[in-house]
Amino acid sequence: MAVRVATIIMAGGQGSRLYPLTKVRSKPAVPIAGRFRIIDISISNCIHSDYRKIFILTQFASESLHRHIFSTYRFDSFHKDFIAILAAKQTLDNRGWFQGTADAVRQNLSSVEGAGDLFLILSGDHLYRMDYRKFVEGHLKTGADITISVIPVDREQVPNLGVLQVDQNNRIIEFKEKPREAETIAALAVPPDVFTANGIDGRGRTHVASMGIYLFNWKVLKSLLEGSTAEDFGRQIIPQAIHEHRVFAHFFDGYWEDIGTVQSFFEANIGLTHPLPRFNFYDEDKPVFSIPRFLPGSKILDADVHESLLCEGSIINRAFIRRSIIGIRSRIGEGSRLERTVMMGADYYESEAELREAAGRRLPPVGVGRDCEIRNAILDKNARIGDGVKMINAAGIQNRECGDVCIVDGIIVVPKNSFVPSGTIV
Repeated sequence: MAVRVATIIMAGGQGSRLYPLTKVRSKPAVPIAGRFRIIDISISNCIHSDYRKIFILTQFASESLHRHIFSTYRFDSFHKDFIAILAAKQTLDNRGWFQGTADAVRQNLSSVEGAGDLFLILSGDHLYRMDYRKFVEGHLKTGADITISVIPVDREQVPNLGVLQVDQNNRIIEFKEKPREAETIAALAVPPDVFTANGIDGRGRTHVASMGIYLFNWKVLKSLLEGSTAEDFGRQIIPQAIHEHRVFAHFFDGYWEDIGTVQSFFEANIGLTHPLPRFNFYDEDKPVFSIPRFLPGSKILDADVHESLLCEGSIINRAFIRRSIIGIRSRIGEGSRLERTVMMGADYYESEAELREAAGRRLPPVGVGRDCEIRNAILDKNARIGDGVKMINAAGIQNRECGDVCIVDGIIVVPKNSFVPSGTIV
């Protein structure tokens, strides 16, 4: 009998490190690459792996995420595939919200029981491609109770990740979440022959880190969570399980990025503008799925565009665009210059009546006005940028508290629905 695999995608975190992009939405709902949402990555990986029994756990500012999932993912009536949203809720037995990844799954054990023999637990906010079937094959081959997908990393990355030590059979013998002490970090270094045995060129990388992707035998998952107060898989459940169960590593050496900070999110987006980006959205055999839209092609009037992504429905006048993402329904005025800018676009086109009404309130149209200069910036959806705005952070400010324009890690961020008056200089 075939082993049944069900998936749980963790999509409930507040995403405070990605603020202000998470001011009005959860992290997995943040737009990426001009026309997708971050949650689309992990769901698409599941669909291409043919694992289509998917539970999505949500909690913080989840309305737009729910709407996106309901509008995008609908399986047919002739199979038992499903995507089920399990939102945080209060019950007679539990009055609290999710306190962490492990607590979120614990509160939903009764809802997922019976869906699978193995449970694949994923983060809903990472950028990568993976065929989970190979992950499952390795799990079954080793006879593991738990398998963790791991990636080789440099010594400098270790303090920001969950790092583990493995033996010659890839069994995990130690796990530390974000170690800081030099002695601990040195002790967790992986011998080069472990990389070689897994077909990986170490290229100077010395450690392996958890990707936040776990595969549990159902009975083991249930026993670890029931009667426990542990809140998090990485900090508590996994370190405990190493001493009680067979826990193995599955090595992965493709592109993987945790886009949980403004800086990492920005750089991952700008990386998509490279001639040969490390993450490929152009794979026809394995597309990244998202909500179907019925938008016209982009209209470009004599613009100067280099190494940029222009998404559908945009209207670009005589502008200068370099290494930028121009999202759906974007409008860019004549004489404007955008460099290394992630413009998320708009949720709607303004009608003539709406434009007149906005003008009466001295608001510019949604989009970027005329003669603007914008560099190293993220313009969230429906932002209104007036004429002659200059946002280049000439003073090199690293962080500035959020208003209509924020600076986070040196990156200018205009939050969703914000208004930047004409002539503003940042």
